[in-house]
Amino acid sequence: MHIKDFVSGSLAGACGVAVGYPLDTVKVRIQTQKQFTGIWQCAAETFSKEGVHGFFKGLSLPLTTISMTSSVVFGTYRNCLQCLSQARGGGPNTKPEVFLSGMLAGIAQTSVMSPGDIVKVRLQCQTESKQGGANMAKPRYRGPVHCLLSIVKEDGFKGLYKGALPLVLRDAPSFATYFLTYTTICEKLSDGSKKRPAWGVVMLAGGISGMVGWTLGTPMDVIKARLQVDGARETKRYRGFIHCITETARVEGTGVFFKSLGINCLRAFPVNMVVFVTYEVLNGFLQTGHDSVEQPRFGFE
Repeated sequence: MHIKDFVSGSLAGACGVAVGYPLDTVKVRIQTQKQFTGIWQCAAETFSKEGVHGFFKGLSLPLTTISMTSSVVFGTYRNCLQCLSQARGGGPNTKPEVFLSGMLAGIAQTSVMSPGDIVKVRLQCQTESKQGGANMAKPRYRGPVHCLLSIVKEDGFKGLYKGALPLVLRDAPSFATYFLTYTTICEKLSDGSKKRPAWGVVMLAGGISGMVGWTLGTPMDVIKARLQVDGARETKRYRGFIHCITETARVEGTGVFFKSLGINCLRAFPVNMVVFVTYEVLNGFLQTGHDSVEQPRFGFE
């Protein structure tokens, strides 16, 4: 069991959240609220009405939960690679093994991620400011804990997993291509070297892998966000997963599924660059003498 991958993944995830959260808030609002027509319009209106705080609504809980989910992702991925390699007698992992391990890692983290994610999305969609005047609408949720308890009170614990199906359908293929892209770029730019890739390579590979993963995941991300906020402030619009897809396409056209693709890619590059650099630095720090002779995590046949 590669415990260090769980630890490194946890801290790497926390760093990634801190870097990308403002753009994540803009992304969620564009996906779920029609008054926001673009990145700059949404960012400007958020800053004008809510100040800098508006970009960081609900950060505390995701900082904790995403640290946990990132730990699950990297730990599951690394240990799956090890199990698959040992199952066929050892040696470098193949591309299909990297793809499968990434997919399993994406599926594994959804059970941990879903409760924190719905709280994050609902708080991000609150455009009301706590500092508003007496005649202005007040936010429905006072904070992450109040939002979490409100969801459980209204919908039971199953309400915390609203949007879990599109979350799985988003993360399974996204993480599969995410890790495959990262390992492929590291291998190609390292000239087949068995040593760890240079930091410039790690940064480039991390950023590009994030963009590739989000390109695949954006349509399901839109559906996930809409299901998660549905009924929070108004009458429910969607009867379920399929109805959300068909109704969204009917009313707004199929282009809406890629409405936030630009900002997802804009956010993904620096976030995943930081995630992989942090992960590799911490892994190197935690590496023991025994681990130093094992196969590099980016190598495959």
